[in-house]
Amino acid sequence: MTVKFIGYIGFNNESEIHGLRQVRPLDRDYVERAAVAQEEGGFDRVLIPFGSNSPESQIVAAHAAALTTKLGFLIAHRPGFTQPTVAARQLATLDQLSGGRVAVHIITGGADSEMEKDGDRTNKAERYRRTDEYLTILRREWTSETPFDHDGDFYRIRGGYAAIKPQNLPVFFGGSSPEAIDVAGRHADVYALWGETQAQVREAVAGIRASAARYNRAPGFSLSLRPIVADTEEAAWKRADEIVEIVRAIRADAGLETKDHAPPHAGAQRLLKAAEAGYRADTRLWTGLAAVGGAQGNSTGLVGTPEQVADAFLDYYRLGIDHFLIRGFEPLEDSIVYGRELLPLVRARVAQEDAARERDRSAA
Repeated sequence: MTVKFIGYIGFNNESEIHGLRQVRPLDRDYVERAAVAQEEGGFDRVLIPFGSNSPESQIVAAHAAALTTKLGFLIAHRPGFTQPTVAARQLATLDQLSGGRVAVHIITGGADSEMEKDGDRTNKAERYRRTDEYLTILRREWTSETPFDHDGDFYRIRGGYAAIKPQNLPVFFGGSSPEAIDVAGRHADVYALWGETQAQVREAVAGIRASAARYNRAPGFSLSLRPIVADTEEAAWKRADEIVEIVRAIRADAGLETKDHAPPHAGAQRLLKAAEAGYRADTRLWTGLAAVGGAQGNSTGLVGTPEQVADAFLDYYRLGIDHFLIRGFEPLEDSIVYGRELLPLVRARVAQEDAARERDRSAA
């Protein structure tokens, strides 16, 4: 099993420590520099996020793809706002133009208020049923050699057919609710988890594998983390504590909660559960930002020297994680550090681990 690293291009060189924004402006210079830096740093892909008030992810990916030759793109995509037949052709076209460097990360939906900004008034259960149907149609557009019909609860298609097919366009999918786990089992090529404790990750991997086995599928697994590395362990934890206090102050000034959060989503609830025992778990896992910010998205990290953090990545690799989605709090600067100091260490440890497994199999 190989390991792949996914970086991040978040439209501008800012994060939670730079303040709260309702709108993420597009910084073209940052996008271009971030794409080149992460290609040179050895990242396999970069995630381009999606939001109801954000720049359009596919267009940003297309621009970055034109500036690079090897870097792949994981395009966040929300079903329901584009017809699945159209989305299939859009993604396949970009995949062909980029030389097979595209993957899609299906974001079923956030809070109802977020969805309503784009005119979507569905509830959570409806959204997962729609995503299931949407992905079924997407696959048929990508694979069918003849026109097809489809009659479902959300879409009715007659003679659907795409002349353009992707070279290799994997589907990433996340979600921790029972509805999400079933859809992931049916459709995910890679199931995406937030950075949780090793016990939680072990449980989640087993659950998704069981769901996928019902459909004769075996997905990969991605883990999202915010590494904080420094020359010494003490300096790294000091930086982590500083980030917590910066975010706490920003949220307090804005009148937002910094404790006693009650998020509606199962994934956020799992992250907060990991933070219950304090800001540190499993030696390296840092949950301070999740605890202060209400576990909004990718908000846990691994803290230590590059060697210590690389060892922690290896622990997750042993649990079945073969993709790591990582981003920092100084996005461009941290991605350069990761490429220089962290990725080579993890890849070397994974190669050693795989070689040892192969020797054991040969000796058995």
